Amino acid sequence: MRFGPDHVEAWRREGAVIIHDFFTPDEVNAVRTDFELVFSRNAGAAEPLVKRKAGETGRFNKAQFATFEAIPFDCSPALNLIGVHPALLAFAHQALATERLHLYQCQAWAKFTGDADYDQPFHSDFGNHTLTVPSEDATLNSVTILCYFSDVSETHGPMHYVARSDSAGVAGPEASLQPDPQKQTELQNRLRPHERSSAAPAGTIIPYSIDVYHRGTNMTAPHGHRYALMACFKKAGDDSIGYHAWPFHQSKPWRRIFEHASPEQLACFGVPLPGDKFWTAVTLERAQARYPQWNLTPYRNAIAQPQNAN
Repeated sequence: MRFGPDHVEAWRREGAVIIHDFFTPDEVNAVRTDFELVFSRNAGAAEPLVKRKAGETGRFNKAQFATFEAIPFDCSPALNLIGVHPALLAFAHQALATERLHLYQCQAWAKFTGDADYDQPFHSDFGNHTLTVPSEDATLNSVTILCYFSDVSETHGPMHYVARSDSAGVAGPEASLQPDPQKQTELQNRLRPHERSSAAPAGTIIPYSIDVYHRGTNMTAPHGHRYALMACFKKAGDDSIGYHAWPFHQSKPWRRIFEHASPEQLACFGVPLPGDKFWTAVTLERAQARYPQWNLTPYRNAIAQPQNAN
């Protein structure tokens, strides 16, 4: 087991948990190789673009997301399928107490020293993951799993977060939407003494919830880089939470996923499981035409045999 019940309970209670050695060294190395292929580099500048003064609040800017891309990628299955790794699915199943999952966001995020000022203010993700607000029941929200595929020290831009038990005495997640600049500054100053770092070796994952205060920190390591992937899961059929509409990205190399993923992994993207009434001789033929190398054997074998008439 790559995680235990205590990790799931910590996520539900505090909204975030750090799990070391989740991915094996071989898995990390394969994904790291794909990062270098996709982003065509493995080093940043000698100096950070901006290094803020102690206590100064960071900001969002477009440059932070210049190397933040959604899957699939034209590379090996390692990076394309790591977001639906069976062990990640197992954690999400238990965290959300559901048998059916949907992956609604999955992005690779490469950060390089000097490319941007990566320092952000504390915020909660529910603002762009749902049109409502986070539920009080953690299993009715979603789980975002941040995965590190490079060693992340305090100089490599680790995410900082505030556990629920600490933020409860400061403000609820809705306070992050406060438009008044002065009140926002006050919120940031009150949260900062409680922030915890997610700095950890490659292979670590940090599951967190959409109601948890967190922020990106700046890359200051000379020639530094940080390779991370974010995978967000919700209960299948929960239309109140969303981000990506996968079919909108039809021009991306989906064959890289369909040719290597299991039916359970594809189901996370909304593909009906074998045995679903969607699958007929006609839909199978059409699917094979779209993805010629997709192994549809499990779907063909599961088509219900016609019943003999009495």
